[in-house]
Amino acid sequence: MKLKEALDEIRPADRKSMEEAKQRWKTVGKPLFSLGKLEDAVIRMAGIKGTSSYTLEKKALVILCADNGVVEEGVTQTGQEVTAIVTENFTRNAASVCMMAEVAGADVFPVDIGVARDVAHVTRQEYKVAYGTKNMTREPAMTREEAERAILTGIRIVQELADRGYDIIATGEMGIGNTTTSSAVVSVLLGRDPEDVTGRGAGLTTAGLRRKLDAIRRAVRVNGPDPEDALDVMAKVGGLDIAGLTGIFLGGAICHIPVVIDGFISSAAALCAARMAPAAVDHMMPSHRSGEPAGGMVLETLGLSPFIDCRMSLGEGSGSVAVLPLLEMGLEVYRKMGTFDEIRVEQYEELK
Repeated sequence: MKLKEALDEIRPADRKSMEEAKQRWKTVGKPLFSLGKLEDAVIRMAGIKGTSSYTLEKKALVILCADNGVVEEGVTQTGQEVTAIVTENFTRNAASVCMMAEVAGADVFPVDIGVARDVAHVTRQEYKVAYGTKNMTREPAMTREEAERAILTGIRIVQELADRGYDIIATGEMGIGNTTTSSAVVSVLLGRDPEDVTGRGAGLTTAGLRRKLDAIRRAVRVNGPDPEDALDVMAKVGGLDIAGLTGIFLGGAICHIPVVIDGFISSAAALCAARMAPAAVDHMMPSHRSGEPAGGMVLETLGLSPFIDCRMSLGEGSGSVAVLPLLEMGLEVYRKMGTFDEIRVEQYEELK
């Protein structure tokens, strides 16, 4: 499948199913709208799935792993080798998000889309686009063709999970230096100064933050990404993990599967997907407000409100899996609680 063909398949959420879900909530034997955002989430997912009757039995966390050439500029606290180490840890249940996913009942799928070396038990050549990106302060991070291939890889992964019966996908990422690439992408797409959207990532010093800001400004100046072309922005100042996650969001829209946005890197990919196919936003679910400066900014641009705000900045998909139990709780009440008639309670009236 070519990218344009994939984008042409994306349609808005089904409004009829959303209205049916909304009406069902009004009959559930509890005070109207008393579960707030959880009710909205159930309605939103009905629109995504095209039915007001559904379950979330099979849950997946897809973690896109890739290295970034911009690490050469001293924009991170740790070395590039950490990407491969943590990627392998995902397979040994030795990463923070693995413990969280186990509690949430989500299966973990790490994907090597661009790690600088092959990773045992993870690397599959059909998914791997390149061995990391180039240093974007000197040249484009990747070619346009590589960015497109990464996006198509993300779409393919969603299609494969859909065929295996997964009902919802949480997004995650791993890649030393990817808050730098995400800040660059968001800066260009939102037309904001890098200082407005760039944080300290995984614990940068003030001097390190200055190097990070300088690297982003040089990358934008050298490459001149087109803010009207998200694919161009990803290729020039982005990362393979961002491009792959963009494909995950687009794939969710194609396959009618809710895809949960994690933190800042994931939201940068969601923004790219929205710029490529505006209707794709209908198929995205927020999770938390990232601790990065632009975490809330990007969600607001997408018209999404986070469910939780725990000041998390771990990445890996930690925020997206943290919200899965909340979504299930709301759906459980929606599906199983008796109506006002069934529990013999006078129905609440909607106040005007």
